[in-house]
Amino acid sequence: MPNEPVPAWRAEFYAPVASFRDPLFPGVSRCLPLPPPSTVRGLLAAATGRPAEDLPLGIAAWSEGSGVDAETFHPIAADGSNPAVAGRVRAVKGGMTIRDRPFLADVHLSVWLPGADGERVATALRRPRWPLRLGRSQDIVHLTTLRPVELMPAAEAVVGHALAPRGGHDVGEAFCHRMAASISADRLTTAWTDYLWCDVPPGRRPVRGAFRQTTQAGQARQTTRAADGGWEGQAVWLLSP
Repeated sequence: MPNEPVPAWRAEFYAPVASFRDPLFPGVSRCLPLPPPSTVRGLLAAATGRPAEDLPLGIAAWSEGSGVDAETFHPIAADGSNPAVAGRVRAVKGGMTIRDRPFLADVHLSVWLPGADGERVATALRRPRWPLRLGRSQDIVHLTTLRPVELMPAAEAVVGHALAPRGGHDVGEAFCHRMAASISADRLTTAWTDYLWCDVPPGRRPVRGAFRQTTQAGQARQTTRAADGGWEGQAVWLLSP
């Protein structure tokens, strides 16, 4: 980890509704409590128009609520025995069925984009190449804030809802989630990683391998946590794919 400040951009997103299915539970619609890093990278790739975005990035996410919706599935039979007509298949065994689909409501996502690649992605977010979605294709996400910050190496910072690598801190109430760090462009290979995340945000704690957000050089140093939406002093782990 460098000892000098790292310039970065912090992008904040909001989605009214989003759903992140946990693929480690086949046949069950289990919803993850936050978007996996692979989903965030897909969001950034939609903005830049590239097949993938593999820059290191920091992530913090939370939602204001959750629920369960009923969805109709129309799976197409591989042998062609139950073809889709106008987007629908017959309600036979293995055909049309209704399942419960968990979802998150009022999802908040913050992404820290460091260095030159972060500048490139931040520029693309102002005029994205493709529509920005978070999770499923119908879950539109809105960019609400884009601002420059600095990341300082830190031994102590506010953990909050930041996504940390396993071993990044010792917060006892943190949950360990195995999620996709990245997915290959052909979708045949997935890199899995264990991450720590807190649904109830802890305050300032000892951290390892983390940065702490500060006001960018050249901006007013009297910026407070309240003036920056509560992000001053936030722990940021730059996660690689």
